[in-house]
Amino acid sequence: MPLVRVDLPRGKPADYKQTIGDVIYAAMRTTINVPEGDRFQIFAEHAPEDLFIDPNYLNIARSPEALIIQITLNEGRTTEQKRAFYRAIADGLHDKIGLRREDVFINLVEVKKENWSFGNGEAPYA
Repeated sequence: MPLVRVDLPRGKPADYKQTIGDVIYAAMRTTINVPEGDRFQIFAEHAPEDLFIDPNYLNIARSPEALIIQITLNEGRTTEQKRAFYRAIADGLHDKIGLRREDVFINLVEVKKENWSFGNGEAPYA
């Protein structure tokens, strides 16, 4: 049930965004047990004045290429699963598109299962 939102600098080609989505989805499948076909992703590009990511917070040097990945998902994953998930995304984006690991900001928003409707005004997990 994850809903993925990626906010990134403006001007990236479609295949760049597709690869980001593929990496995130693969990481979800292998590290946090997301079922096949459960892929809902939103990409939003921003001008520099509309996307501010602190370049040095926690002594992590971020470049202007930094992006934010926010994922809303069901609660219940362990800290170990989350760490593996973060690492899989950062490593995958580094390997596939050359994005620096320092430039990958990830935020998980955990919700209860009844907070989802996938259509028809129904709550299948409530």
